[in-house]
Amino acid sequence: MFEESQGIHEAKFTTSLEGFPGGPDIFLIAVKFCYGVRVELTPRNIIMVYCAADYLGMTDAYGEENLLSKSESFFHKTILRNWKDCILALQSSDPVMPMAEKLHIISKCLNSLSMMVSTDPSLFGWPMMMYGSLQSPGGSILWNGINTGARIRSSESDWWFEDISYLNVLLFKRLIQTMEARGIRSENLAGAIMYYTRKYLPGLGRWQSGHSGKTMTVASFSLTPAAVDQRVLLESIEKLLPEKKGKSFCRFLLGLLRVALILGVNQTCKESLMRKIGMQLELATLDSLLIPTYSDSDTLYNTDCVEQMVHHFISSEPRITSFSPASFDLETSPLSGPLRKVAKLMDSYIAEVASDVNLKPGKIRSLAEALPESSRSLHDGLYRALDIYFKAHPWLSEKEKEQLCNIIDYQKLSIDACAHASQNERLPLRVVLQVLFFEQMQLRTALAGCLHVLDNENAPAGPITISSDMAGQIVQRDGWVAVVRENQVLKVDLERMRSRVGELEEEFTKMKQEMKKVSKTHSSLNSPRMVARRIGCKLLPRVSDAQADTVDSTAPTPRASVEQARSSYHSGHRKTFSLF
Repeated sequence: MFEESQGIHEAKFTTSLEGFPGGPDIFLIAVKFCYGVRVELTPRNIIMVYCAADYLGMTDAYGEENLLSKSESFFHKTILRNWKDCILALQSSDPVMPMAEKLHIISKCLNSLSMMVSTDPSLFGWPMMMYGSLQSPGGSILWNGINTGARIRSSESDWWFEDISYLNVLLFKRLIQTMEARGIRSENLAGAIMYYTRKYLPGLGRWQSGHSGKTMTVASFSLTPAAVDQRVLLESIEKLLPEKKGKSFCRFLLGLLRVALILGVNQTCKESLMRKIGMQLELATLDSLLIPTYSDSDTLYNTDCVEQMVHHFISSEPRITSFSPASFDLETSPLSGPLRKVAKLMDSYIAEVASDVNLKPGKIRSLAEALPESSRSLHDGLYRALDIYFKAHPWLSEKEKEQLCNIIDYQKLSIDACAHASQNERLPLRVVLQVLFFEQMQLRTALAGCLHVLDNENAPAGPITISSDMAGQIVQRDGWVAVVRENQVLKVDLERMRSRVGELEEEFTKMKQEMKKVSKTHSSLNSPRMVARRIGCKLLPRVSDAQADTVDSTAPTPRASVEQARSSYHSGHRKTFSLF
């Protein structure tokens, strides 16, 4: 540049280095290097010095071991092999980002970090956990330079979450994408994203639990937090979130949606969050769904968001996969379970928001009808929600109440719900009559089925076989099963009572016979002959007595024959008795 200015013939040469990477401080390092002054290359200035040397063209063609070759050697041999230095170098690359991108410096740092994350940390000796769990057996964690024998947690753990959280949003986003391309597990990437988001969106802490403590590393003590625009952060993070299922992940998404509504992010971001939540709505909890209204709406809760989530849940295909249960908080359920879970969750949600006096009847109806009829085996939850709504809105007309009650299938009410509804003064009279009618039908069907089953049980021949249709009619409702079982127990008890009464009757008959025998024996003991014998007298037998003795004795002895003859002799002469 000086040689080109010689034609101007000016006394002074003045020029401006437009866009010089790193500014005056980095230019001073280049000047000192040219004059032989010792310069120090550090992780915080290496990328800017590298870019400055390239900008100035300080190649080995103009001198051996020029600044470009020196900075390149230091970058590859020191920075890319050390976790902490690599993080520090990326953090200080903001002023020269376009030129660093052109020289592929940023991509090399990101690839190096991805490789270290996917490799056992003990192989490259960094980072050393200062405050971390030492529960894993074996290892190489250092304390004051001494090997403690405790192992650094494996690449599946979160030892690197804290360090990469010091990068700005752009670098963090690119690092996550690089790790994903390298094949890092999605649950680890989701954990890093959740950690980063919680750090720079403090509002998430209100709806998250168990994540207040931070794991500090040696590297993090020399790092400074990045300046982050929360709205830009949220819109960028949303694009990085994987389409996976997990209970903690679903709770995190719902908290993220709350913050998005507060910050007023673009509609695309909000729609994407609601779609991802809807795809795993069965894992949500009631308290996380109670999203307040942050706009000028009169209602307390944002029911529109919840309704859209339900529509996404219905329209989504079961293609979404789950996180590994061993490494992520997950609640698994059978394929038929999610729809029932969401129906139960929505019934509880409607009951919770029903007390809002500004909530319109049309919104209650749309929330209840968002799910198909087959999703609810019982309509007790819907009935409870409508009862709460009628109680909080006593000014509703009979027609509006009847329109809302039309969403209830009275045949799917349990016996307790029917009993409550039949005495509920808040329900329209027509609805109460319908409930009573179906209650009688249910009882009649249940009792008939119960008696049919018992008749089959009492049949003597063959095993009992009940058709599936009959069994379905008997136990079609949980509330009526209890009635059937109670009637079965009552009939069994009645049969036992009948058999017991029969036994008692038999015992009474036996006792009556014994009483007769005892009374007969007692009367024979009181006869005149027995009295005479007791007082030492002897009665002369009569003919009738002799004849009776002969009839009663089946095998008379010789003495009995003599006595008989003697009795007959005396009876022929006199019919008197003598006392001896």
